[in-house]
Amino acid sequence: MMLSGGLVALIFLLYMALLFVIAFWGDRRRAELNPRLRVWVYSLSLAVWCTSWTFFGAVGMAADQLWGFLPIYLGPVLLFLFGSRLYARMIAISKQENITSIADFIASRYGKSQTLGVVVSLLCLVSVLPYIALQLKGIVVGGVPTDAVGAEDTALVVTLVLALFTVLFGTRSLDVTEHHRGMMLAIAFESLVKLLAFLAVGIFVTFGLFGGAVELLTDARNNAALAAYWQQDTPVLSLLFQTVIAILAFVCLPRQFQVAVVENSEPGDLRLARWVFPVYVILAGLFVIPISLAGQMTLGSGLSADSYVISLPLLQGHPELALLAFLGGASAASGMVIVAAIALSTMVSNDVVLPALLRSKTRPEHSYEQFRGWLLNVRRT
Repeated sequence: MMLSGGLVALIFLLYMALLFVIAFWGDRRRAELNPRLRVWVYSLSLAVWCTSWTFFGAVGMAADQLWGFLPIYLGPVLLFLFGSRLYARMIAISKQENITSIADFIASRYGKSQTLGVVVSLLCLVSVLPYIALQLKGIVVGGVPTDAVGAEDTALVVTLVLALFTVLFGTRSLDVTEHHRGMMLAIAFESLVKLLAFLAVGIFVTFGLFGGAVELLTDARNNAALAAYWQQDTPVLSLLFQTVIAILAFVCLPRQFQVAVVENSEPGDLRLARWVFPVYVILAGLFVIPISLAGQMTLGSGLSADSYVISLPLLQGHPELALLAFLGGASAASGMVIVAAIALSTMVSNDVVLPALLRSKTRPEHSYEQFRGWLLNVRRT
């Protein structure tokens, strides 16, 4: 049993409509958000790190190798617990120099080198675009088989809606140092949705299909089909290397720099985020192994392990839980797509298009309003 393409598209559109309302409310507020709400929004927005690759793919990695998923979670936790001073310094420098992106930040460390800014921007563009495509695919494949009728149409609808949301709430001002309050509020809401969805599936699998974590682990240990799985050696050096890569990725990815540095309103917000975000990540990884083991015992090799989060409740007769899991995966993917698109558009327009425009001697003079409109349209495109 699979969710129909029409139902998936309808649910996603309704969910996006809710995000539009949340973002619109956040943007319409004349005053700054309540400091308590603001710091929680900032802390939760950091969870844009947890994409559909994490939501669905972590279970798949755990099915291949028991601890294969761990570096994705462990790296950011170690960074925030022991490297918060690094972020505090990055935030201070960025505010002092009006930094707008990771490309701008790196170029500023080398005398505001325009060449370096262009190189970093293009490198990020080439690297991140395939990842965006993967997230869009993850939204659709999470509920619709790729060969289903209407799957391509659903993918197109999803893409257009996300593009519209990003244009409306991410490119309203030429000043990219201006905080996107509405958009960040929506991203924080999505972080809550994907966490609650994954916890709901994990609790159902652990305590609904089995009598608890101990019983699940005992059954998995005694399952003949998993004998080879338990005999695998743990590649410690490989996991340590991947953890270091995860730390570097968290610091350097355009979307993470956008939410952690550019969108930071008050440096003091980092003090709470230093603890909230690691707790979030730990909770997000709490049921990865139980879902992976339950999927291998219940579904075997007939289905992709990446689909266990949705397939387990769906095949057990709980379509409402499967829909919640789909929304969780959609939240994980759409949050990444929105923030990454804003970060990339900022880098391309500021570090590639703008310098070329200013150097053009053949282009006639324009007023500020004409220039502003032209550059905003470039960023939106």
